Amino acid sequence: MNVRIPALAAPTAAALALALMAGPAHADGMRRGSVKDAPPPPPQERCKLSANIGLATEYVFRGISQTSEGAAVQGGFDATCGMFYAGVWASNLDWGANDGGSGSNIANIEMDWYAGVKFNTGRIAWDLGVIYYTYPRGADIGTSSTGVFPVNAEFNYVELKVGASAELWKDGTLGVTGFFSPDYQYETGNVWTVEGSFTQNLPKFMLFGREWSPSVSALLGYQGATGSDGDKARYVNNVTGDADHYLYWNAGLTLGFLDKWSIDVRYWDTNIDRADNCKGPLFACDERIVGTLKFTF
Repeated sequence: MNVRIPALAAPTAAALALALMAGPAHADGMRRGSVKDAPPPPPQERCKLSANIGLATEYVFRGISQTSEGAAVQGGFDATCGMFYAGVWASNLDWGANDGGSGSNIANIEMDWYAGVKFNTGRIAWDLGVIYYTYPRGADIGTSSTGVFPVNAEFNYVELKVGASAELWKDGTLGVTGFFSPDYQYETGNVWTVEGSFTQNLPKFMLFGREWSPSVSALLGYQGATGSDGDKARYVNNVTGDADHYLYWNAGLTLGFLDKWSIDVRYWDTNIDRADNCKGPLFACDERIVGTLKFTF
């Protein structure tokens, strides 16, 4: 005998299907909810603030010691909002004693203020910015015991910066940066600086139970005065003591660890031929090794 089972009405079938689906969803005591019940995604962070502090065996700027071969405590703050950035960085200095009558240090602190934009065009990353180098309470009037400094020469100066970099291969980046100052330090007129750099990130490794992120990098820089003969003479007298241009370079190893710490060991040298005082300690510009411990947060 054939028993005919009546078909369920469409609304009843739909309700039964929903009940079967809902049963397992609530069996573990958790409310699954719908897409509408999901929490909204966190808003994208457009602006970020960061800070850094470092301890270096010496502060070397473009191949020339700024701390008379002494240790340096350095640090700064950075803010980024999209493609825009701004920040300030500071370091102690030792430029010797002022012999102009005050007996105070010529300069004992440097503060650099900077801002700019960073963006990409294809594979090239661009960095366009401006840097204002300041030396609070610096003795602009006076001379040092070495005769290196002029009388009535402004220490503070501004540089414009244009940088471009690209990854040549995996983790290997080549960069070129140009700097121009319409009136460089010590009122030495137009000065151009060009730097070429290369960085290669190396495979991470484990040591002492910690993960380390190594990289090697090198830089070659050129600086030259292009102003009037008087400007060039002041540049020679107060920057190189040798010529109106010079080369400088460095190469080193950086080890990142604990996410926010890094150790950098770097070799510096220049081609300045200043036999009287280039070997330091004041404004030393011969070969040297500089170590830096840095924490970023």
